Amino acid sequence: MSNQALTEAVYYILLSLVKPLHGYGIMQNVEQLSNGRVKLAAGTLYGAINTLLEKGWIVALAEEKESRKKEYVITDLGKQMLRCEIVRLKELIENGNHILEEEA
Repeated sequence: MSNQALTEAVYYILLSLVKPLHGYGIMQNVEQLSNGRVKLAAGTLYGAINTLLEKGWIVALAEEKESRKKEYVITDLGKQMLRCEIVRLKELIENGNHILEEEA
């Protein structure tokens, strides 16, 4: 599995897509999860969605005839990437805490 770091936007988009959501729902969820700190513009969101689709980390669900909203959901590969990022972030926190405790 790749050791690449996820951007904060991609991290929150993947978290949001554990359950199927459409674009506007993702934007709202990301803002809620980050306590209003991360606000995605439409261009940023749809650029990230296209990249995540290409990487196979998310898939688009079949559209309903009456709805114009396309829904997306995370794939197993996307969940793996999310888990790897959580491990990476925990390591960062542990290292930071360790160093700062030595300083005290």
